[in-house]
Amino acid sequence: MNNQEKREGIAYKILRIFTEVHPGEVPTALLLTLNVFLLLMAYYLIKPVREVLILVGKDPQTKSYLAGAQAILLIFVIKAFSYLASKFPRHLLITWVTLFFISNLGIFYIFHLFGMPMGTIGIIFFIWTGIFNIFIVAQFWGFANDIYTDEAGKRLFPLVAFGQTSGALFGAKIANLIIEPLGKDFAYKMMLITAGLLGVCILMTLIIHKREIKLIHGKSEHVEKEITQEEKMKEQPLKKVGGFRLIFKSQYLLFYAFVILSLNFVNATGEYIWSDALTQTAKKAVQMGTTAGLNVEQFVGKLSADYQFIASLVALILQLFLVSRIFKWVGVSGALLFLPIIALGGYSSITFGVASLVLIKWVKGMENGTDYSIMNTTKGALFLITSREEKYKAKAAADTFFYRGGDALSALTVFIGFKLLGFPLQSFAKLNVVVVLIWIFLCILVIREYKKLKAKMAITGAAQTF
Repeated sequence: MNNQEKREGIAYKILRIFTEVHPGEVPTALLLTLNVFLLLMAYYLIKPVREVLILVGKDPQTKSYLAGAQAILLIFVIKAFSYLASKFPRHLLITWVTLFFISNLGIFYIFHLFGMPMGTIGIIFFIWTGIFNIFIVAQFWGFANDIYTDEAGKRLFPLVAFGQTSGALFGAKIANLIIEPLGKDFAYKMMLITAGLLGVCILMTLIIHKREIKLIHGKSEHVEKEITQEEKMKEQPLKKVGGFRLIFKSQYLLFYAFVILSLNFVNATGEYIWSDALTQTAKKAVQMGTTAGLNVEQFVGKLSADYQFIASLVALILQLFLVSRIFKWVGVSGALLFLPIIALGGYSSITFGVASLVLIKWVKGMENGTDYSIMNTTKGALFLITSREEKYKAKAAADTFFYRGGDALSALTVFIGFKLLGFPLQSFAKLNVVVVLIWIFLCILVIREYKKLKAKMAITGAAQTF
């Protein structure tokens, strides 16, 4: 046994503690885990930057209203992505999209050097970040879905998603630690660090793609097995069909899209509740001189990073010890109900309790932690039974446009509730309770369609075998 085989054997034994891994699956699974780890670390380095630029440069209401602009822009972004996906194979598609985001970070840094006001940069950066963070992750999961079969994905996605949750945890912690050492321009320096990490992610994607293609050809040469048409297609661009058209052609995908919309309505309204409480706390701390020598930007940045750390820690614990077991106990479709049930309990507690910053932080921390672990893994696994076009284009459309559509509806709600009706924070929490109940109903519809598709696949597979 050579050194590589020994290393794989040790990793195989360790990984089996957390999920079911078969021999030979370790290298690709670990590479995907590292890839998404770096992606999430990159995003969580600039997440506090987004909060500082928008909350200090503007206000919590502006943060909510900008969701509408994100949703409108995503219509054009999805169409452009669908066009590129029909022109380039998967590894080049991911490379060019990621390079585009890297170039954007360089442009933001140049804006700062030329003295653009923080409020203006904050608006542009907030819109950009809202597109970047969900698009880059949706793209990754489309890639992971394209690599694994339904059976392998259900076993290995909890492991891969561990990279996502741990990347978020480390990114949030590192952001908290480096804000002060980087000085007053920390926000723009962290953009450059993020750009460097994204460059490494491109290399990781290329390595994984070449490894998988090599394994496919190796099967043909050494096992005397013909490369199937599906395997050949993995090296080709996708068919010319749009992501939105795919969604509206399938009840399964349409119900899934509305689950995403309702999920993010609840999440975005919860983020407004958190942001408003955070802003008010920061203003009081500055007035009372209890910021421990930090300016308002650094104070908000550190509180925001601390909140993100709690959410990421919850996500990491759930990902390590519960997600794979939940998949075994209730299946992929059953796992879909965990997040709305937790959100229902959390917002009910805000509704009937005192809406303090500490309570809101822990409610949102638990909600986001469950979202980042159980829900993110489930969202990825739900596409294992779909076509390649649906894995890339429909998933990207649902996880970006409908996601931001939830933001836009939340922004409209905040505008009406805050500007016209003068709602206190508890009223927004009550509204979230109502929407969560709708969300649970939509999840039940998705579960029904998922079971129909699984049964259809079983019949088709049996017929082909016969």
